[in-house]
Amino acid sequence: MSFDIPEDRQYLESHEWAHETDGIVRVGISDFAQDELGDVVFVELPDEGDSVTQNEEFGVVESIKAVSDLYAPVSGEVVAVNEDLFNAPELVNEDPFGEGWMLEIDPDDDLEELLSAGEYEDQIA
Repeated sequence: MSFDIPEDRQYLESHEWAHETDGIVRVGISDFAQDELGDVVFVELPDEGDSVTQNEEFGVVESIKAVSDLYAPVSGEVVAVNEDLFNAPELVNEDPFGEGWMLEIDPDDDLEELLSAGEYEDQIA
């Protein structure tokens, strides 16, 4: 099976993606991750103003098959949370790189340690 792996993002081995725009990092889970999880039924996210730490848990995504922790690709302050997911968690399945985004972080560090799209593709192959 072929998965969408946008080249304009970077990835964690735990299947989160990060996309930096104007100094803010938007975070979500990959197409591969949402496919592995199955139908997402619940998303638990931090609040705006909370701090997250790179490679540490920031929330949970629950599907009909599993509960998975979510890990932060960068450290920093949460400046936005996708509140649409609280009423429509299926957006994570339907559009994981668009409407299914989870957080926006004002980062304390950069994205250098993350996987490129090619490296992530090799990991999930």
